[in-house]
Amino acid sequence: MEKTEVLRLNELAQEMMKAGQTIAHNYVENFPAYIKDTQDFMEPFVNLTYKMVNNPESIQKAQGTYLTFLQNQMDLSKRIYDRQTNKEKKYVPVISPAPNDKRFRAPEWDESPYYFDFVKQNYLLISQLITQIIDSVDLDKKAKDKLNFYTQQSLDALSPANFFITNPEAIKLAMETKGQSLMDGFKNMLSDIEKGRITQTDETSFDVGKNLAVSKGAVIFENELMQLIQYEPLTKKVGEYPLLMIPPWINKFYILDLHPDKSLVEFALNKGHAVFMISWKNPTTDIAHFTFDDYVKKGALKAIEVTRIVGGSKKVNTLGYCLGGTLLGITLSILRSDRDTFPEAMAEKNTVNSVTLLATMLDFSDIGPMGAIVDEALVSRLETELKVNGLLKGKDMAEAFNAIRANELIWNYVSNNYLKGKTPPPFNVLFWTDDNTNLPAGMYLFYLRKMLLENKLSRKNALRICNVPIDLGKIDIPAYIIGTVEDHISPCGTAFTTTELFSGPVEFVLGDSGHIMGAINPPSKVNKYNYHFSGKLGDGFKTWKETAKQGQGTWWVHWEKWLEDKSGKQVAAKKKSGTKAFPIIEKAPGRYVLEKC
Repeated sequence: MEKTEVLRLNELAQEMMKAGQTIAHNYVENFPAYIKDTQDFMEPFVNLTYKMVNNPESIQKAQGTYLTFLQNQMDLSKRIYDRQTNKEKKYVPVISPAPNDKRFRAPEWDESPYYFDFVKQNYLLISQLITQIIDSVDLDKKAKDKLNFYTQQSLDALSPANFFITNPEAIKLAMETKGQSLMDGFKNMLSDIEKGRITQTDETSFDVGKNLAVSKGAVIFENELMQLIQYEPLTKKVGEYPLLMIPPWINKFYILDLHPDKSLVEFALNKGHAVFMISWKNPTTDIAHFTFDDYVKKGALKAIEVTRIVGGSKKVNTLGYCLGGTLLGITLSILRSDRDTFPEAMAEKNTVNSVTLLATMLDFSDIGPMGAIVDEALVSRLETELKVNGLLKGKDMAEAFNAIRANELIWNYVSNNYLKGKTPPPFNVLFWTDDNTNLPAGMYLFYLRKMLLENKLSRKNALRICNVPIDLGKIDIPAYIIGTVEDHISPCGTAFTTTELFSGPVEFVLGDSGHIMGAINPPSKVNKYNYHFSGKLGDGFKTWKETAKQGQGTWWVHWEKWLEDKSGKQVAAKKKSGTKAFPIIEKAPGRYVLEKC
């Protein structure tokens, strides 16, 4: 054996030892949580069994479904045999993957001798059988949704695409590379064990402040919760009313400023708007006590005040994305309230000129796939667990979101990185997704219980924040609401309900794609995504869709025309950032966005 090979084996052995130590340490540290997770996972299946045992009709339906499954399996074997022996006979599969299922698209799954075609279809038949049995049992919607969620998690994990011996793409590549792909995959897996998460992109390709979040500007205010960035204008004149962007604090702000050709900030600057941005601090135990009230007072309200003063205007336009939009809606309700609240709010009472809510929920009656697992038991459990260190770790939140789309965000990378030994390509959106932030437990638990679970925000005066009864109906300023068709975090139908909660003039726009790619949709010569607008409001989402017009390309252009009308007269752009009262602290993107979990 050559010396270089010995060194490689020694290096690999050391990595294996470190990975084993990491696994053992994590297992001991998290053992109680594993037990609880197992109990949570098994509970829906125990309930299903109980329902079936005590309902002969359910057992009969299940037996009928199983007999159909056996018949399909026999038919599958016959068709595969005929396909091998009778080339002239037209082959029709018993079952085919869903159109959006990317796991089995490679030609290797459909090549002679068709073993992998049999494995693929058999897996799909088993998945169909289990799903049909669950659907046949009389369970309430919440219980059935939870059961379907955990079932899908299991089925996704057991896909033949996730195992080397049943993945023809991985086997073929291993043969072509004489085993090198397997060695590379093993190293990738050991590296991810050390990191504690699956690698979804080439993380070495990105650097915040150098090729991400590069729009020029300065931090002109900071407190213990956020920094406020003022961007340098790109036009000689700007709208009289500046635009304040409020991103979610479950990720970093630069999703709105990814890259010059993929930046909503840059787009707005080029269109003659003065732009300000909140950059949230990544919480540590020092500020773990912060509440939702603090995010209103120290975050949104303070940012509105400073933007107005530094912008030299009486009013500001506002934009909130995802949870940042939820915060903005709450803040506007407080500002429009008739009662005295606290000096900060009263000073800014009539200063917000318009609001844009991007992929935002204010009504939580339908929260999409998350609704399957957010229940009283989960919230109570988290209320107990998170009080220990006062923080929800950003990694835990990321894993929860990944689980919602496990095939795309988990198992795709298991197959690519480990079975095939490949390195995922650079993708700035996935880098941003992995750049997690922690959350103060009190703030998060308030949001989780009062909004996601109990849906009190959408009900008049059912929720008090900053000691003010929240009534979204008091928001009577012009509003531009954006939903996206494939949003799995803020479903478009739920985003639409905001049009029924506000009392002012509202424009609803439905963009293509999902929560992130539907939002970050810059103008392009190739109109990959389109949008719909100007549907009839007041008669529900279905009527709006039936009456809406289609626009070509990005909703950004349509929104900017709407915003231009809300931006006041044209004034000379400010040559210097900040003021005497709010001097420049540092260059954008600032320190807070660089803090890691």
